[in-house]
Amino acid sequence: MSWETWSFAFNVTVPNLLMMLLGIVLRHTRLMDDRFVDGASRLVFNLALPCLLFFSIATNHPQLRDNFPLVVYGALGTVGTFLLLEVAAKWLVKEPRERGVFVQGGFRANTAVVGLAYAMTAYGDEGVAIASLYLTVTVFLFNVLSVITLTRSLQAEPNKRIKHLSLLRSIVTNPLIIGLLSGLVYAQTGLGIPPVIKQTGSYISGLSLPLALLCTGASLDLRAMFRSSNVAALSSAAKLFLVPMLMTFGGWLFGFHGAALGIIFLFSATPTASGSYVMTRAMGGNATLAANIIAITTVGSFFTTVLGIYLLRSWGVI
Repeated sequence: MSWETWSFAFNVTVPNLLMMLLGIVLRHTRLMDDRFVDGASRLVFNLALPCLLFFSIATNHPQLRDNFPLVVYGALGTVGTFLLLEVAAKWLVKEPRERGVFVQGGFRANTAVVGLAYAMTAYGDEGVAIASLYLTVTVFLFNVLSVITLTRSLQAEPNKRIKHLSLLRSIVTNPLIIGLLSGLVYAQTGLGIPPVIKQTGSYISGLSLPLALLCTGASLDLRAMFRSSNVAALSSAAKLFLVPMLMTFGGWLFGFHGAALGIIFLFSATPTASGSYVMTRAMGGNATLAANIIAITTVGSFFTTVLGIYLLRSWGVI
């Protein structure tokens, strides 16, 4: 076994794991409480992370144009895995109201926080630049498709359905989507960014990933894993094994290699997005099931990601 390969795998995953563990410690020592985590999470979601995505795209537009095929593949792969899980849910999940939670937990990745952290650790600024436009499409699809599958599974109670106008409003007002699309539009103008603005943006952007990982750790309930149901286990298995394997193998077949294939794997190997719990609860679904899936995949993804990186590096494809 190559120590260099193992070293690369651990260097990508362990810093993020340590930040989350630090969040757990800070929560238990009461240096971070619910009020702090709630406020910091809103700061990251509404300001720091959109700022990071905007500047990543606005300052790296040539690379983004070169990697447009990666974006198309990301969109097709996301829709493909969503449809596959929709079919599987009919066979594996007996309770219709839990099928949407199963599907969302299996395909909705935490690309905005953990995925970007992986990309930055593995490939630096180039990784963030390549990943940003890929993130634009996947974040959009994650939100839209999640609402669709949850709505379908909750149709037995019409009063729980989400209005189409409300769905559209939630999409166009999503801070991550606004930051991504704004950066893309600005990149097309070819204008530079004044040094003062760029440095200020760098300060704000620098808050996003460390603070988000700390809040993720502080919010994590490890005991939820021991209360998981069979549906949670199946959905987590799909997220940790099936989806990353299909996305990475498909990317390799389509000719992606190096950093591009690495981004595909790292993004698909991330745990289920914490936003899935919020959406499930808001729409009247089984929020406990959603929380269990997040807990299982958050812990399990670090081990599957290390193994995946090691294998892909050993085979010389990333």
